[in-house]
Amino acid sequence: MAGRSFRHSDSQAGRGPIPPSVTFTRRTSSGRYVNLSRESLDSEMSGIEFSEYTVQIPPTPDNQPMDPSMSIRVDPPPISQRVEEQYVSSSLFTGGYNSVTRAHLMDKVIESETNHPQMAGTKGSSCAIQGCDGNVMSDERGQDILPCECDFKICRDCFVDSVRTGDGICPGCKEPYKNTELSANAVDPGQPGQPLHLPSNVGMSKMERRLSLMKSANRSAVVRSQSGLMRSQTGVDFDNNRWLFETKGTYGYGNAIWPKDEGFTDDKNDESGEPPELLNKPWRPLTRKLKIPAGILSPYRLLIFIRMAVLGLFLAWRINHPNEDARWLWLMSIICEIWFAFSWLLDQLPKLCPVNRATDLNVLKDKFETPTPTNPTGKSDLPGIDIFVSTADPEKEPPLVTANTILSILASDYPVEKLACYVSDDGGALLTFEAMAEAASFANLWVPFCRKHDIEPRNPESYFSLKKDPFKNKVRQDFVKDRRRVKREYDEFKVRINGLPDSIRRRSDAYNAREEIKAMKLRRQTVEDEVLEPLKVSRATWMADGTHWPGTWTVSSSEHTRGDHAGIIQVMLKPPSDEPLHGTTDSSPLDFTEVDIRLPMLVYISREKRPGYDHNKKAGAMNALVRASAIMSNGPFILNLDCDHYIYNSQAMREGMCFMMDRGGDRICYVQFPQRFEGIDPSDRYANHNTVFFDVNMRALDGLQGPVYVGTGCLFRRTALYGFDPPRSKDHSGCCFGRRKKNASDSSSAEERRALRMGDSDEDEMNPSLFSKRFGNSSFLIDSIPVAEFQGRPLADHPAVKNGRPPGALTIPRELLDASTVAEAISVISCWYEDKTEWGNRVGWIYGSVTEDVVTGYRMHNRGWRSIYCVTKRDAFRGTAPINLTDRLHQVLRWATGSVEIFFSRNNAFLASPKMKFLQRIAYLNVGIYPFTSLFLIVYCFLPALSLFSGQFIVQSLNVTFLVYLLVITLTLCALAVLEIKWSGINLEEWWRNEQFWLIGGTSAHLAAVLQGLLKVVAGIEISFTLTSKSAGDENDDEYADLYVLKWSSLMIPPITIMLTNLIAIAVGFSRTIYSTIPQWSRLLGGVFFSFWVLAHLYPFAKGLMGRRGRTPTIVFVWSGLISIIISLLWVAISPPAGNTQIGGSFQFP
Repeated sequence: MAGRSFRHSDSQAGRGPIPPSVTFTRRTSSGRYVNLSRESLDSEMSGIEFSEYTVQIPPTPDNQPMDPSMSIRVDPPPISQRVEEQYVSSSLFTGGYNSVTRAHLMDKVIESETNHPQMAGTKGSSCAIQGCDGNVMSDERGQDILPCECDFKICRDCFVDSVRTGDGICPGCKEPYKNTELSANAVDPGQPGQPLHLPSNVGMSKMERRLSLMKSANRSAVVRSQSGLMRSQTGVDFDNNRWLFETKGTYGYGNAIWPKDEGFTDDKNDESGEPPELLNKPWRPLTRKLKIPAGILSPYRLLIFIRMAVLGLFLAWRINHPNEDARWLWLMSIICEIWFAFSWLLDQLPKLCPVNRATDLNVLKDKFETPTPTNPTGKSDLPGIDIFVSTADPEKEPPLVTANTILSILASDYPVEKLACYVSDDGGALLTFEAMAEAASFANLWVPFCRKHDIEPRNPESYFSLKKDPFKNKVRQDFVKDRRRVKREYDEFKVRINGLPDSIRRRSDAYNAREEIKAMKLRRQTVEDEVLEPLKVSRATWMADGTHWPGTWTVSSSEHTRGDHAGIIQVMLKPPSDEPLHGTTDSSPLDFTEVDIRLPMLVYISREKRPGYDHNKKAGAMNALVRASAIMSNGPFILNLDCDHYIYNSQAMREGMCFMMDRGGDRICYVQFPQRFEGIDPSDRYANHNTVFFDVNMRALDGLQGPVYVGTGCLFRRTALYGFDPPRSKDHSGCCFGRRKKNASDSSSAEERRALRMGDSDEDEMNPSLFSKRFGNSSFLIDSIPVAEFQGRPLADHPAVKNGRPPGALTIPRELLDASTVAEAISVISCWYEDKTEWGNRVGWIYGSVTEDVVTGYRMHNRGWRSIYCVTKRDAFRGTAPINLTDRLHQVLRWATGSVEIFFSRNNAFLASPKMKFLQRIAYLNVGIYPFTSLFLIVYCFLPALSLFSGQFIVQSLNVTFLVYLLVITLTLCALAVLEIKWSGINLEEWWRNEQFWLIGGTSAHLAAVLQGLLKVVAGIEISFTLTSKSAGDENDDEYADLYVLKWSSLMIPPITIMLTNLIAIAVGFSRTIYSTIPQWSRLLGGVFFSFWVLAHLYPFAKGLMGRRGRTPTIVFVWSGLISIIISLLWVAISPPAGNTQIGGSFQFP
């Protein structure tokens, strides 16, 4: 395996390490290493880098020549570039800080055979050069790439050697290669009518050339639309009559007319300059806003204000009428009630403007994938999407679950050439690596099967587990046979995935034993007749091709642990060809002759980790993916998914793209999809579905500045993650409805044209020194930024679209991968790259909080971006959630801890910029404040018990005024709940489950989060709440067996104490009232009513403690008895008994 070499650093004390230069090293199949510097790589590619760009001279309607720069055609890539890409996709790249970047050619990635031509480690024909054990590179169909006409089989390394050192002579026919740097369909440029090659753009980077090419394609598209139907490629003369008939105009710009010298309008104040025909063109929006019916929304808003007024009057009455008999009880209750009113106000105000939205996928297809004069072939003009899947520990996140998520992504309904999937393995485990390789291999059968039969969902585990009829709406006669075959293959796939741990262990043991034998033999040859000590050989983890795994080893060793290993990049599936590729009868066991068998690009990435660096957990891993993907594919949009969240709706990305590509979509930073979960118990005991949050709160925020980012199922705009301001951003006033301030700058057209705003305008050149400080020293990454911004613009197919791109700009093929590109990607995922940059501070995912998702979304909204909530008819994504009580509490604890951290940081909504709307600020303020409600909730839950113990109540007496206020507050709350159910679509049981778990979480996890946050801020003490004991369930055949598993945690102590205290207090209150001389039934009823209110909310918690059929762990009874004894002793100490002859012996109830 590739080793590591370290260079001495010249950095002085107190200065950061100087990033080393990256040396690229290739290992040939025969075992030799070829070291190439970045300069030699560039020189190797210099002859082919610009050969793919050609100029086409199209005819005008008059058949007159035009400026050749107005149209650009891209030839097929040259052989050397295709061979280079095949080599890159079959190599494992490793490197990092102070180490050599190496590419290890993988003979095989997994034990099983790979047969898809895009798959890494695909076997080709053997090289015909004697002494070489390499394989011939193959094209997109798996056919051999042979550079010579004699069809002499030669591998990539031998071909490079023959070109470099053998004067380009073919070893087979001894003739010079004719097309070492030409395309496969090379033509003589001297012949008339053939495309001409563009001159080299000296000094331009690859990204700058791509941006120039897209803009040239735009000019070509404009010319084609202006000239109507051009002469066809077959040489048929131009049909002027047909052109005039189809365009309904005169000679000019297609269906427009020639403009006058002074423009289309006589109004000098009108600066639009657009022809009336275009201004009157009907607009077909991609999305529409579905407003809530006024019959529901108006009463809902009215009730909010009524309840606000009633709460104000009630609190004023309570303050003016204290309970003189128990002022301490009255004071505690009034403080809690004031806070509850404030908390309710923070939660309710952002719900004033809820909206629903809908998309039109037919319009999206018509605009981006239908043949038009600007796109004659109908090739997809949709922008690219990079999909991020993050995983960290294969033991906690099963590889089979992650593999199913990957398969659902690869089979999604989006243009194949526009998709790229990146899997971040933060643990650097070989198990995850080989599981992803197995998934890529199985995708060769699964993805075409889904496309052929329109399968939903496209997660094989979920699809084969469906309880509905799988044959419904299936019209193909071979569906039954295909499904049976795929099911059998999937069962074998699961066996291979589940058997990977044992397979890796056996393989590693065998190789380690061989290495030990070799070491022993070598030692005996060097040292004779001496007593040898036991030989210690490192227990390495071995890959399928018999080399060391560069990541984390099963038995930890130096530079092979979770926190210390090199960066790894493996292209599992190389980028697909630009044109559809249909299957053949010999390439697959199923009939895919009418199906596109291409697969999206799939890349495995494990960022470098070294001791002494703060790697910032998931946020750091996501930022590494942002940088690596910008260099390798640079999709203008990013979809991030957790490893257990798969694509349930294959058209989900199209639905999100409708918002991004619609009018005004350039101001949208992300589209958030709701989280939906599987495997939840039917009663949803612990409110795992979170429907009130996802269907009520998030819809309401969508009517303001947009929903918060919740960590998964979110489609980002790449430039928004880079920290740029949105175009046409405006400050907002402090009124409740967030109206915009009007100033002179708002109406300036220059302001609306500014796309990348970070202190610079479109007219100004980007300052390289400023960008290097912000984004790092990768010039390739910096050059990719304007390309991503341009590709992410909406389609300028109507004058109303601001800051758009002309149609046809994204129909050009993607550039092929080369070795220097992947080597650059290795450098940007190194542990030192973020030093002295703004990654994690202003750029990318934000560091410093366990809820980095909320903070990242907050920063975007704070810069003036808006977000969209996309609720699809068919769930977009589905995942898993913990149904166990303890796991659920710890999940809520993590969320609440992040909120406390936000409150005590500069991300507090009090410090928000004027670009954030007022109600949006209120919503973010509530995010940081809601855990503190637990302090008051704990006190309020003990008040009924204190009232029953003391014989007093929070008011002097239950008079009519108090009861009327209480009745109105309760009725308005119920009415608001009913109206929320009406406009959100949730049911009453879900609303009640949310109310119950609000109290359960508020008295347990939220309280712990506040204590943890306060200790961290005040004293700098870190506290972690971990599981201390576990009782496992017995039934493995029950789908919801984990629901009944009780894992004891310290978070359970406060709710248990509240329940026992209230139960004891009810008994004490009844006994005192029954045996008292003058029974105080009103005080008893008041205390008992509120005690039952507390116990009703804690009922799911009590049910969870009982486990299945009352089998409760002993620890619960121990704690219950101890708490009961403590409460009894405390009360006896407060009010000692007096000796008498009443019932109960010498004890006297107080």
